[in-house]
Amino acid sequence: MSIKETVNSSHSHWMEAGGPEADIVVSSRVRAARNLNGLPFPHLLSESDARQVFHSVRLAVENREFAGKFGRLELTEMSELTPVERQILVEKHLISPDLLENYQKKAVVLRDDEVISIMVNEEDHLRLQSILPGLQLKEAWEMINGIDDSLEKTMDYAYDENLGYLTACPTNVGTGLRASVMLHLPGLVLINRIRDVLGSVSKLGLTVRGMYGEGTDASGNLFQLSNQVTLGQTEEDIIAALIAVTGQIVSSERAAREALMRERREHIEDSVGRAYGLLSHARIMSSEEAVKLLSDLRLGASLKIVDFIPLSLITELMVAIRPAFLVKRAGRDLTALARDVIRAGLIREKLNRIKYDK
Repeated sequence: MSIKETVNSSHSHWMEAGGPEADIVVSSRVRAARNLNGLPFPHLLSESDARQVFHSVRLAVENREFAGKFGRLELTEMSELTPVERQILVEKHLISPDLLENYQKKAVVLRDDEVISIMVNEEDHLRLQSILPGLQLKEAWEMINGIDDSLEKTMDYAYDENLGYLTACPTNVGTGLRASVMLHLPGLVLINRIRDVLGSVSKLGLTVRGMYGEGTDASGNLFQLSNQVTLGQTEEDIIAALIAVTGQIVSSERAAREALMRERREHIEDSVGRAYGLLSHARIMSSEEAVKLLSDLRLGASLKIVDFIPLSLITELMVAIRPAFLVKRAGRDLTALARDVIRAGLIREKLNRIKYDK
């Protein structure tokens, strides 16, 4: 898949529902921050230094041995994309919002299936990312570890024997590793236990954010759980700790869903039915309303109340209804009302196709 195909499609491999615990764990992501020795950090890079980083990355990923191990990866400079296309990459979780700032000196490397991406000259020279469906943190880390080892054969990383990998932000010094899971937790929200469960997470060196990371809210009952500390821990320790805590939260969410179905079944079935009715028939739909209804529908699909709707479709819709995708779909700038109309039409189209294919 070329970069143009990527920005024209709302689907990514991580949206597929085949991973472990996929009814609750939407995706697993691992990122590793690396910098090249002898060059300033990205916020101080000159144009020629930025080009030097581009050149080094291109040589590494286009190497025959590297491609044989990890597949075809293509580097695209951010300046080659339109503002809408750049924003779509953010909406698909393939790059961070930071890559949009001062984009002339930045690039992204993507594999065809979008499982692997490398942000170039974001906060650090390299941000290696792997994102997979369900609870697959260990698998994502193993993929990043292999890529990291291969890149290090041709790149001289900034590394200190005592501190570990050197990064622009002190909180990433050490392993440079950030691991996260995206969790759908409507059960804990409905029984008013979400604050208790997530409040205990910070005591374990983890943090909770919204669907699009720092500074975003947990719309659609989607929460990102990630590690805060990278120094003084091994990569394996970070991954193991996050897997353990995720397992506890998954168990709590399952217990909450079982209690709801035991004690409030009619209310749950009613909210799921209403969500499906509105989503499949509404002509105008705001982003806020759509995300809430899709969350209700995802809970219903997980509980087999609407067993004909794939979880993967609902996850894809949560991305496809965002502004950049709607503008790309329409091929023009849109007013708020026009976005709401196109969003409703897109959802109807997708859900009705499933209904008639059933």
